[in-house]
Amino acid sequence: MRSLYRNISAIRAKDQKRKAPDKKSKSIFINQVCLQAIILNIMSTIRNKVQLIGNVGNAPEVRNLDSGKKVASFSLATNEFFKNSKGEKVQNTQWHNIVAWGKTAEIVEQYVGKGKEIAIEGKLTSRSYETNEGEKRYVTEIVANEILLLGNARNAEESDS
Repeated sequence: MRSLYRNISAIRAKDQKRKAPDKKSKSIFINQVCLQAIILNIMSTIRNKVQLIGNVGNAPEVRNLDSGKKVASFSLATNEFFKNSKGEKVQNTQWHNIVAWGKTAEIVEQYVGKGKEIAIEGKLTSRSYETNEGEKRYVTEIVANEILLLGNARNAEESDS
């Protein structure tokens, strides 16, 4: 945000050196430049950002690494509904692999179970690994940095039992 203010100040300083025809056109020009700077700043902060709301597909697998860090892995189902050409309601389910580290993994371990509705925010990552048989596998997953537990208290009680 600090760089945004710096850019705006620099643009205003350059504009003050130029002779604008009148105050109104100068004000419009400054407002347009400020808006462009704000949009550029916003766009740079949303690169590789994923936000999903869905239901946990399996009980999260939580591991403690040798380094002392905790990692949680689970799948998340997101549903999309639409009407096909016959007017029938169709449900399209997408499955996503989610990985959470550190404090986020601790929250997952403590509060997230199969079927729980959650919202996550994170970034999309791709990696590859080799199986014991020597096959190369590719994985795309979302590394969650924020998790929001959704649903009411009744839903949480039902998922616990």
